[in-house]
Amino acid sequence: MIDATTLATYVVIVLGFVFIPGPATLLTVARAASSGTRVGIATGAGIAAGDLMHTVMAVVGLSAIIATSAMLFAVIKYLGAAYLIYLGVRALFERQATDLAAGTRAIGARAAFRQAILAEVLNPKTALFFLAFLPQFVKPGNGSAALQLLVLGGLFVLIGLFSTIVFALAAGGLGNFLRRNPSVLKWQGKVVGGIYCALGIRLALQDR
Repeated sequence: MIDATTLATYVVIVLGFVFIPGPATLLTVARAASSGTRVGIATGAGIAAGDLMHTVMAVVGLSAIIATSAMLFAVIKYLGAAYLIYLGVRALFERQATDLAAGTRAIGARAAFRQAILAEVLNPKTALFFLAFLPQFVKPGNGSAALQLLVLGGLFVLIGLFSTIVFALAAGGLGNFLRRNPSVLKWQGKVVGGIYCALGIRLALQDR
């Protein structure tokens, strides 16, 4: 089973990801602000369902790679670390949208749920993120790699769902705050980028 130190590190990093305004958060806030809290929660649930599918696909694919070659899995980890650094550098220099209402309109909860699932499942960047992120916390000495991946992915989905529900419930006040303080959205990219870069560098250098 995953050791306490690795698990605690993972949870802290995931909390940093999900509670800093990102695409999923902003979509949830925009939906809740335009169509109500129920629709915002449905959007968050759809995103979580999509992430769960990505988790299952990552577990199946990575487990097959592990069964084939430990060396190949190590290569995947280093490529994943490089991908995280790439995401970080891009986030540091990418301009952030500050209009929360952009691309949103009134919608029902079921439609919002379906759209959020499709948007998340069909996003190749999300698939790449799961393939890059999850293996970094898998250690051979902690038992079944597939079980570790499943636990890590499941935790990511649950924490992400919790964060989107929190944001949906606070959508009105948060939306007003972000509209009055667009610099927060501009800086969130730099914060997220810094986390990605630091994580990627740390993971690329560990165990050398």
